Amino acid sequence: MNRSRTRLITALSSAAALLATAGCGAADMTQQASPFAAPAGVKTVTLSVQSWVGAQANVAVAEQLLKEELGYRVDLVQTDEVPAWDALSQGRVDAILEDWGHPDQEKLYIDEKKTIVRGGDLGVTGHIGWYVPKYWADKNPDVTDWKNLNKYADELRTAESGGKGQLLDGSPSYVTNDVALVKNLDLDYKVVFAGSEAAQITQIQQFAKEKKPFLSYWYQPQWLFNEVPMVEVELPEYTDECAAKDPKDIDCAYPTTPLQKFLNADFAERGGDASAFLKKFHWSEKDQNEVSEMIAQQKLTPQEAAERWIERHPDVWKKWLPKD
Repeated sequence: MNRSRTRLITALSSAAALLATAGCGAADMTQQASPFAAPAGVKTVTLSVQSWVGAQANVAVAEQLLKEELGYRVDLVQTDEVPAWDALSQGRVDAILEDWGHPDQEKLYIDEKKTIVRGGDLGVTGHIGWYVPKYWADKNPDVTDWKNLNKYADELRTAESGGKGQLLDGSPSYVTNDVALVKNLDLDYKVVFAGSEAAQITQIQQFAKEKKPFLSYWYQPQWLFNEVPMVEVELPEYTDECAAKDPKDIDCAYPTTPLQKFLNADFAERGGDASAFLKKFHWSEKDQNEVSEMIAQQKLTPQEAAERWIERHPDVWKKWLPKD
């Protein structure tokens, strides 16, 4: 994510995978053809799936309701966060259901090209930060102030971090400020990438099982807090002026971000019931975490988790359906 700035996990069962490399966000893909050809008479909608589990939860529920209640064929395309904007602009996907803030893409595609439009709030507020386990913070309460982190660097050394403390991150494809923060705050730490959200969760769970200390990039909403209580480390206060700096010069905390939906402009206008439904799709952090935990912890498929949530919460999702 940009979550301003972001993250990723597991492969989905999807109709196609969009091949893209991290860092190609500046590319203009608006002239490329869609990978899907809709059969005559079949209503279709194509959703972008970012690979962190919360994004999977959104898409799984939307997919099931589009199919079962509105009669659509739904295609899923897994994309990294910045390439997803390129795909949305050029019609390879119709909607992104969870975006953590990409101002450069918003300016290019919404304000200038007008190929993407805002789809409204998802209903979930996202926040990225650095976290330590509560069992460790309870014994060392000053660790929750970044100014004291160097005091604990030796306790957080790992084989991967060498002689420095380890700051555990997820996938290298996440757009984060962590390398800059470590440098600009003069911290005796090294950012170590687990490889994915799933791998990062596994490492955190192992640390918690052994009651070992750790410092990790993490984010809310996330179901893992239910299993491993964590406390946020207070970084220098976020300001818009800090966020506007060159990425390598960032030296403040991450923002709190109301997560947003975005639609391809043509789909938003001509997408019929599917477009109307996705604009009204709006749920809570509790709802999202319920589905996410079924996927990540209970090992249900996204479709199975969505079906269970839909069965339990008709009072929520029936409000999303277009009125006759």
